[in-house]
Amino acid sequence: MGEARGADLVLFLAGQAAVTFTSAVSAYRAAAAGDVGSTAFVGASYATVLLLFHRLRAYECLLSPGAAGDDGRRRRRAKREVWTLCTLQLTVLFSWKMAAAMPSWPVALAVWAMAALTTVGGFVAMFHRRHQ
Repeated sequence: MGEARGADLVLFLAGQAAVTFTSAVSAYRAAAAGDVGSTAFVGASYATVLLLFHRLRAYECLLSPGAAGDDGRRRRRAKREVWTLCTLQLTVLFSWKMAAAMPSWPVALAVWAMAALTTVGGFVAMFHRRHQ
């Protein structure tokens, strides 16, 4: 059991390092180009991803066998927080950025439609699926 936690920690730290490095490089390039909007986008996305990692870890801890019994209220709340971070923050942020880069409005509309489908699919998968 201890080896599995150690491997999880190494994987987590490697992922954190990769996200931090790529975000720092992206923010530096955007700032060097004088693009304040892109710099803010990178900062907001990075902060959201960090918060998402934190809330996912909290949710995973609530699912562990040794978690304190709370009749599921804390798990449901953590699940809602994760869905909100994924949907309202990351999906909307990235769709907004991608739609702005599309060559025509029909393609931008397709980007927003895919974001809406992803949001609905995530909601159904997280809140309407029966556990087995």
